[in-house]
Amino acid sequence: MVHSDSTQKIKRTSVREEAYIILRDWIVQGTLTPGQQLRDKELAEQLGVSRTPIREALLRLEDEGFVETKPSRSTIVSPIRFDGVLNIYSIVWTLEKLAMEQAFDILEEKHLNEMEVINQEVKKAIVEGNQLAAVQKDNDFHSIYINLPVNDELKRILSGLKQKLIRIELYYFNQVIGVHLSGNEHDRIIQALRQRNLSMALEMIEKNWKESYFRIQAHMDRVKGGEEKNE
Repeated sequence: MVHSDSTQKIKRTSVREEAYIILRDWIVQGTLTPGQQLRDKELAEQLGVSRTPIREALLRLEDEGFVETKPSRSTIVSPIRFDGVLNIYSIVWTLEKLAMEQAFDILEEKHLNEMEVINQEVKKAIVEGNQLAAVQKDNDFHSIYINLPVNDELKRILSGLKQKLIRIELYYFNQVIGVHLSGNEHDRIIQALRQRNLSMALEMIEKNWKESYFRIQAHMDRVKGGEEKNE
């Protein structure tokens, strides 16, 4: 049974969508932990809805890889697996570069100023150790150019993938070394945009996501090395 935000009830008319969003956010943010068993009756009682929208939300979350149904029919929150993480990162940086290419000509000074403000909030959250704020603000930074009215389908695809990355980065946030460097990488993206240098901006976007992956990979290598020493 989940006790965090236990007073949260569904109020909007789209009960099915709201149930999905709440459960997805609980999984992404770690309120529902990897491997935790999910019981539709308990979740329905907690959210004040029938079991039907909960079951539909769990099926949707299973399709997206956030939950798994075991042969015994028990449903659990999917474990965090490092295998396959590079696939997600590589798709995200490729699509983000496409988003930047399409939005580049309509990016204005106000957008760059907004990116600068958000990046200061990213850096502040990292210094304070506020992992949820840091990861969410990081997502907001990239959303400035992704959300420009150019390609709604690309925005939709990236939105789904980003939820998986947010979950991964929240999970590893306090374990990786060098997470503060992400703010510096954002600075270089902004600098390239101010210079109207599209190729440099694209290079910096890819570098930003690659470095995030490499930081997690380095952590996993350290863990593996420690395990081998203990054998």
